[in-house]
Amino acid sequence: MRFFSILFLISVQFLNCAFSSAITPDITFFKNFNDEYLTGYIVEALEKNHNLKQANHKVEQYRLEIKNSFSKELPELSVAGNYLGAHFPNGDPNFLLSRNSFVLPFRASYEPDFLLKNRDKTKSTKKLYQAQLANQKTTYISLLSDVASAYINILLFDFLINKQNIVLENYKKNLISNEAKFKYGVIDLDELNNFKKDLTSQKTIYDNLIKNRDTIIYNFCTLIGESPNNYNDIKRSDIEKFEYSKIIPASIDSNLIYSRPDLIEIENKLKSAKIDITVAKKDFFPSFKINGFLAFDTAGRGNFFSWDSSFAFLIAGLTQDIFTGGRKIANLKIKKARFEELMEAYKQADLNAIKEVNNALNVIKFDKKTEDSAKYQLALEEINLNNSSKKLKRGTISIMDFLNSENTLKQKEQLFASSKATRLMSYVTLYKALGGQL
Repeated sequence: MRFFSILFLISVQFLNCAFSSAITPDITFFKNFNDEYLTGYIVEALEKNHNLKQANHKVEQYRLEIKNSFSKELPELSVAGNYLGAHFPNGDPNFLLSRNSFVLPFRASYEPDFLLKNRDKTKSTKKLYQAQLANQKTTYISLLSDVASAYINILLFDFLINKQNIVLENYKKNLISNEAKFKYGVIDLDELNNFKKDLTSQKTIYDNLIKNRDTIIYNFCTLIGESPNNYNDIKRSDIEKFEYSKIIPASIDSNLIYSRPDLIEIENKLKSAKIDITVAKKDFFPSFKINGFLAFDTAGRGNFFSWDSSFAFLIAGLTQDIFTGGRKIANLKIKKARFEELMEAYKQADLNAIKEVNNALNVIKFDKKTEDSAKYQLALEEINLNNSSKKLKRGTISIMDFLNSENTLKQKEQLFASSKATRLMSYVTLYKALGGQL
């Protein structure tokens, strides 16, 4: 008994050391944007996000399931305290037992794992634990990707709103100028109404930008575990300074794809399912059990805990099911079907992983071209505005023409910022597609 107790303590200590629910996320990718606010929000999301906490608790459940499964490989020992009230024939000298007594029975049970069936069950549970660890990593990669994408979108909408506000002010100036023209009969009512409609249209664009930015900020607050009521407290930089400092590779090593946590999760589930098939086959063999019983009582002549006041027995034998109604056969077929299901899921996940990485690389390539095109258009428009400014000073164009040229420049600036934000978010998409290994 002392040997089994020592074995149990060592085993429990081993399980505590070998299996931990703690996981340390790598946030190096997000630090490469060199933005203190983004890094701070990433850390905050890891600490406060409730979906991630839920995944952590799920991992802890699977970790404890390993202990639960391992405990079935060890002997069981139980004790009970019982009162015994008995009636014996009067005057018979052979019955010298006490009519009222206390009985303390100890019961030991052990099933030697000759076929290693219980060991296999523990191995299967370990694989499920490792699968849940991979699922936890998938959860935090998805969370951090969503946080980064939302943050980039907030920066973008800040920029778009700022530029649209300038455009809106220019349209207001145009309207004031055209109202004066209408007053002096230079333009008719239809032309004036057209300017009013243009102003209203620009105001609608401005309002929609505000609405969309606020919606993203509300979602962002939820991701980092903050109340959406605190959306005004969200600090950020600006899209013009925000940039990724490392180089995105043009190609990806296939080994990185197969290291994605979602593939590792299904792979471990496959290993667990394969072990479960082995366990189901071993259920067809007989089981061997050893049961021991030792009880002390106060009914006899001896002192309590003495051999004269105790009785004991030991039973060891094989047990074989004769008829189970096809339960074991059905269980084996279920395990095999589960394995085949997971095999197909793994193949599909493998194809999806390759597709997602290729799509991300392809999108990044064309996003860069789109951004370069927008940057070129912006440079040309800056030259045009500079020329318009000179013409305005010479009096060869009106203030309205100059404002229209400025509006065009602001639109090109918005286009360039949008293309830049799209490229940066594509980097985040590639990070997610690679399972956080970018």
